[in-house]
Amino acid sequence: MSRRGQRLGRALAVLAGVAAGAALLAVLVASRQAPEREETTVSALAVRAIEARPLPFRLEARGHGVARPAETWQAIASVSGRVVERHPELESGTLLAEGTLLVALDPSRYELAVAEAEAELASLAAELAQLETEADNAERLLSLERERLSLAEQELSRIERLAASGSVSTSQRDEQRRSTLAQRQAVAAQEKVLALLPSRRDVLAAQRERAAARLAQARRDLEDTRFLAPYDLRLGEVDVEQYQFVTAGQRLFEADSLAAAEVEAHVPIAMMRRLLAGAVPDEPPRSALELSERLALADIEAEVALVGAEGVGWTGRLVRVASGLDPATRTVRAVVRVADPYRDVLPPDRPPLQRDMYTRVRLSTPGREPLLVVPASAVHQGELYLADDEDRLVRRRVTVAFEQGELAVITAGLAPGERVVVDDLATAIHGRRLSPRRDGKLEERLAALARGETP
Repeated sequence: MSRRGQRLGRALAVLAGVAAGAALLAVLVASRQAPEREETTVSALAVRAIEARPLPFRLEARGHGVARPAETWQAIASVSGRVVERHPELESGTLLAEGTLLVALDPSRYELAVAEAEAELASLAAELAQLETEADNAERLLSLERERLSLAEQELSRIERLAASGSVSTSQRDEQRRSTLAQRQAVAAQEKVLALLPSRRDVLAAQRERAAARLAQARRDLEDTRFLAPYDLRLGEVDVEQYQFVTAGQRLFEADSLAAAEVEAHVPIAMMRRLLAGAVPDEPPRSALELSERLALADIEAEVALVGAEGVGWTGRLVRVASGLDPATRTVRAVVRVADPYRDVLPPDRPPLQRDMYTRVRLSTPGREPLLVVPASAVHQGELYLADDEDRLVRRRVTVAFEQGELAVITAGLAPGERVVVDDLATAIHGRRLSPRRDGKLEERLAALARGETP
C-alpha cells in the first residue's frame, strides 16, 4: 500500500472515533437526571444572657502606697549634758508606754540656774516691798511737812500784819520769812522723793519680770533634761548611750506613735475624679476653703491590704488628698489613716501596720444614682452582642464610660431591659438565630459587685 493510502486510512479512523464519542455524549446528556435538592435548617446557638438594668453602684479607686506612722517623734536634745539615766530597753523596735522615762541628762547645772533665778526673784520682791514702805513713809512725812508749812504761812501772815503796825521788829519778820521759805523747800524736797518712787518701782518691776523669765527658762531647761514618752510608741533608730555627753541640737532617738498609721496611696487621676464626684457638693463652692469644708471625705471608705500576704488588711478612712501629683507617675496622692494599727495583732499571721510596709488601698463611696452595668468581658471592641425580640443576634456599638474590675458602665447604646449575650462567640454573625438562657446567678453576682461586695 502506498503512503497516501496509509494517511487516508488513519484520518478515517480518527473521524470514526470522534463520531462515536459525540454519539456517546449525546446519549449521556439525553439520559441525565436533575440533582436532588435537600433543604437544611441552621440550628439555634445556645447562649447565656442577662437583662440590662440600672444597679446601685459603689465607685472605687485603687492604688498602692507605703505605710508610715501618722506621728513620729524625733528626740533632739534642747540642752547639753551627760546622760545619767537610759532606759534598759531603749533599743530599736521596743514598744514603750506613755510617760516612760527614756533618757535623763545631768540636771545639776540647771537646778542651780533655777535656784539662782528664784533667789534673784525673791530679792527683787523684797526691794519692791521696801519701796512700798518708803512710799508710805514719804507720804506721811509730806503730810507733816505740809502741815508745818501751813502753820509757818499763818505765822508769817500774822507777823507781817504786826510788822506793818510796828508791833514787831523787822528782824523778827525776816526770820519768819526765812523759816517759811525753808519749810517750803522741805515740802518740795519731799514731793520730789515721792515723784521718783514710780520710776524706781518700774525699774524693779522690769527686773522682776526679767528674773521671772530667766526662772521660767531655767525650769524649762531642767524639764528638757528628761525625755518622757509623749504617747505609746515604738522605738526606731537610737543614737545615745549611757554616760554619753550630748550637745544641744543632737539627735538622740526616733519613735513612732502607736495610735495611727498612714498610707499615701498613688491613685490614677481618672479613678480619683470618679470617686470624688460622689463627695463633691452639687453646688459649686465659692472658694477653695469652702470646697475643703464641704468635701465629704468622711463618706469615703478605705481598705488597706498588705501586698504579698493574703487576708491581712485594715480598715481606714481618707483624711486628705496631698497637694500636687506624684512627679514620677502623675498620680493623685491620697492619704489614708488607719486608727490603732496594733489592735488584734497576732504575728506572724496578722502583723501590725508598720513603717515601710507596701500596701494596696481600695477607696469606695456610694454613687449618686444607679448605673447601667454589664460584665466587662461582654464588651467586644466597643460592641455588645444582644438578643433581639426574635432571638436573633444583634451587634450594637455602645459607649463605655469606664470599667471597674469585672464591670463595665454603659452610658449610650444600651437600654434597660435589653438582653446582653455574655458568652464569647467564635463567630458573631448579625442575625444568627440564638437560644438565649437567662443567667440569674451572673445577674446576682453583677449586682453584688456593683454594690462593692465580694460575692
